[in-house]
Amino acid sequence: MLPAFAMYAAFVLWPLIVSVNYSFYDWNGITESRWVGLENYERILTDADQLNPIFNSIKLLAFFTIVPVAAGLLSAAILNDLRSRFLGAYRTSLFLPQVIPLVASGILWGWIYSLNGILNQGLSWIGLGSWTRPWLGDFDLALPAVGVVGAWVLTGFCTLLLASGISKIDRNLYDAARVDGAGRIREFFAVTLPGVRREIGVCVIVTMIGALASFDIVFITTRGGPGRETLVPGVHIFRAAFVEREIGAASAMAVILMLLIWTLILPIQRYFQRDLTK
Repeated sequence: MLPAFAMYAAFVLWPLIVSVNYSFYDWNGITESRWVGLENYERILTDADQLNPIFNSIKLLAFFTIVPVAAGLLSAAILNDLRSRFLGAYRTSLFLPQVIPLVASGILWGWIYSLNGILNQGLSWIGLGSWTRPWLGDFDLALPAVGVVGAWVLTGFCTLLLASGISKIDRNLYDAARVDGAGRIREFFAVTLPGVRREIGVCVIVTMIGALASFDIVFITTRGGPGRETLVPGVHIFRAAFVEREIGAASAMAVILMLLIWTLILPIQRYFQRDLTK
């Protein structure tokens, strides 16, 4: 385990310690730093503009977590009942967005959402030209538009993981449910959902971290705009550190984001790992 721990310490633990240390200083990355204590944290927690990226990431949970997990459950249940020689191709097509680099996905969806993109052309073709707009430049719809991209990317991951979990459920449980007169819906809630409880927990945790720590898709598609409507902590940290050269403030935001993720993830992890039979 020593080589793996050495890599983890070098690329995770040490940068974490350094970031916590930087968060107590006012430093532009070049000149001498100045100790400010908790001033960076106080400014973030009392300034609405500083908190806005965190609220945006929480809003993205609906698209990055709820939609992929729900769609993944439905797709996995359908795939479980589907008997076709093309089943492997179906699974591959669902998982394909997870394989594509997020930068490439962001560029692709930027083209789709553009004023002359496929989406607007399709709306015009079916007679809904009044609905066309620059989706990523709309103050009301930019964040949901980015959320759709995240949902598209993560749905395949959830589907594949949940389909694997469903395949491990004892088929006798389904036979017993049918003998007792359970229909498809009752069978889903009584057998399938309890059987993939741990897999659902993994999906929820991974997608929540993806929403709260999102960077690639937002940076490529909107850079946090229009205005600050799609600004998330990852992009805000990048701007503060490398554009505005406020290393201390960026480090403080990174620490707050880490604590937020831990606060939300740990209870969820404990809940899904709990043995309900006890």
